[in-house]
Amino acid sequence: MPTDPPTPPRPPYHAPFAEQLAFFRQKTNLPTERWDDIRHAAHDRSFIVAGAQAADLLADLNAAVVKAIEQGTGLAAFRQDFQALVARNGWTGWTGEGSKQGVAWRTKVIYQTNMATSYAAGRHQQLTDPDLLAILPYWRYRHADGVLYPRPLHVSWDGLTLPPEHEFWRAHFPPNGWGCHCRVTAASKSDYLRAVANGRGPANAPPAGATAGIDRGFAYTPGASVSDELRALVDAKLPRLPAPIGVDLAADVPQHIADQRSRAFAAWVDAVLSAGMSRNMSAVVGVIRQNELDALAAADQPAPISAEIAVEDRLLVGKKARRHEQQGNALSADEWKSIPVALETDRRVYRDKETGRLLYVLPAPGDDRSIRLVVHVDFVSSRPKRTLNLVRSAFKIDAQALADRRRYDEIR
Repeated sequence: MPTDPPTPPRPPYHAPFAEQLAFFRQKTNLPTERWDDIRHAAHDRSFIVAGAQAADLLADLNAAVVKAIEQGTGLAAFRQDFQALVARNGWTGWTGEGSKQGVAWRTKVIYQTNMATSYAAGRHQQLTDPDLLAILPYWRYRHADGVLYPRPLHVSWDGLTLPPEHEFWRAHFPPNGWGCHCRVTAASKSDYLRAVANGRGPANAPPAGATAGIDRGFAYTPGASVSDELRALVDAKLPRLPAPIGVDLAADVPQHIADQRSRAFAAWVDAVLSAGMSRNMSAVVGVIRQNELDALAAADQPAPISAEIAVEDRLLVGKKARRHEQQGNALSADEWKSIPVALETDRRVYRDKETGRLLYVLPAPGDDRSIRLVVHVDFVSSRPKRTLNLVRSAFKIDAQALADRRRYDEIR
């Protein structure tokens, strides 16, 4: 007589806890076209749903996952929230749309992946707590018994007990694939010694660098890189996003991204000046804002394709730099380094009536209020060759010169 299949185990991440929720809340909504637009540890700082690029849509999807973590409402409730927010945002063309099975599959992937990785990251924070490590200084891999379709390699790792610093955990800290319910538990020294005696210690772990049995995109430790920079990821993403979406993304990222951009740019400036020659390198220093897009449209200027503002190294060491030096208005190293922070916190934007172009006017570092830094950007309206909105020139100017309303209009 046929019997019903066994009931899948209740995922261990169904019951929420503080570290799991804190990990998820610090993520930045990141517009993407494909699920693998970002990989591995970048997910520690980024909330993505493949194909979701509108800021409001991502915010609603993020809130639905937060609700699921915070209230432990489960997959069925998440599916209801998903259908409501898709209708509210008018999101169409997403993978899985158009059939009951497709919707069920897509919602399960979004729900389980975010719940499992946030659970794992929260557990990682708990497991690395010094007080816990003092009592239980080892980690044990546990396969989820009772799953309908167990992965043989995941089963083979069950019971492996290793030090937290062992290479195995770099790639194998679960989840290790779509729908993986494996987990890690803390173990005592006596647990470790028994595991070694039973062939479940370091000698039995996969060799360093092995990723067999791990689905693409899962070979990393969720939560281990939370302190790593998201700045490089955001700055690389900006040129590939339509300008309005890039503007929304920049408005959504936390302040620490701007701080990291400033530090990275300062190091870049030092490297360029030390080399003393152009190597065709560039660095992002800021992002255009919506009111500036509006000003370009009002002046009948072409709209930029993307939102980044970047600097090429030739402006610091090339012909334009030498020309500004001869004119006595070249920027010093400290003045170059001040640009990212000034663009973020204290920029004034003028429109040059003769050209229709935007000029970013920034305070010079120090106490001299009579000097301003002018950053002139060429925005890309099509992409036959160039792909970045590049600073065309940067120089110092007497603040009084900007008071000439026959030539300059201040728009902010």
